[in-house]
Amino acid sequence: MLQRIQRIAEHLKKTTGFTPETGIILGTGLSGLGKEIDVKHAIAYKDIPEFPVSTVEGHPGKLLFGHLGGKPVVAMQGRFHFYEGWDMGDVVLPVRVFKFLGIERLFVSNACGGTNPAFETGDLMILNDHINLFPNPLIGKNIDELGPRFPDMSEPYDHGFIAKAKAIAAKNDIPVQVGCYVGLTGPTLETPAEYRYVRHIGGDAVGMSTVPEVIAARHMGIPCFAMSVITDMGVEGRIEKTTHEMVQRVAEKAEPKLTLIMRELIASC
Repeated sequence: MLQRIQRIAEHLKKTTGFTPETGIILGTGLSGLGKEIDVKHAIAYKDIPEFPVSTVEGHPGKLLFGHLGGKPVVAMQGRFHFYEGWDMGDVVLPVRVFKFLGIERLFVSNACGGTNPAFETGDLMILNDHINLFPNPLIGKNIDELGPRFPDMSEPYDHGFIAKAKAIAAKNDIPVQVGCYVGLTGPTLETPAEYRYVRHIGGDAVGMSTVPEVIAARHMGIPCFAMSVITDMGVEGRIEKTTHEMVQRVAEKAEPKLTLIMRELIASC
């Protein structure tokens, strides 16, 4: 795996000649942040040797190299999910490649369901913690060149980034929630009993991504920031039938606010 990561990183370095400082992962309905990037290179996943290819509608499947907020970034327009059939090594491969490209921080976005009754559809939530119900991406022989066998997870989401993001949101009159994200495999949306379970174990929101990538990043010592769009509610009495198209529409409507916070936060780094 280490050799594969190194080969992909070397290919991208030779192709772009670009050294990013910030890695960005754009989730369902949130790829429009890519329009804010002054793009120098756009490379389709299918054109990157040994790289996975996203199969989810709403995920364009490109790596963007350029500048956002005046800072050099690399952004994934579309991520890889465990439910697509990828193993966890493939799911977190891009984050590991980003590390070898030179990133110093990782910013992640996602669309998810809300389980906190104080939330509303369309809310933005800054992640301050997570609960991992995926197979852990670090299971198996440890790659010592990436990080330690038993990485500390006492601060999965950087406290400094969280404070800055809250200040940016307040300055721009953007209401934000702060909470714990629970990562499930999907692809089914949750049953009412599963929503109750997520809430009972301490989750404010539930989704099918983000957690594996953050675990891989923290394993490599990369500080992380993540933000969710609450696209539907999993609270008893407020649960309704939800489709992927509905999720995309809500995420796209909330995208300008998320984009502003992300852009200003990156500019401040």
